[in-house]
Amino acid sequence: MSRWLAAALLVVALVPMAATAAPDFAAVDIQRYEPPKPAPEFSLPDLEGRQVRLADYRGKVVLLFYWATW
Repeated sequence: MSRWLAAALLVVALVPMAATAAPDFAAVDIQRYEPPKPAPEFSLPDLEGRQVRLADYRGKVVLLFYWATW
């Protein structure tokens, strides 16, 4: 009976150490998530020529399309 008690105590003692170990992200090639950074402030003319600032749309979804011909 004392062997079972010793084994149970050993398991109880080792479980918290295994649960608190930090995951090894490098071993599985997982990179830490970096939260997005705020876009820099800029302004552009709209179709009528008025300046529109990015700050005017704070809190809203903004979708920018870049189009160019080379």
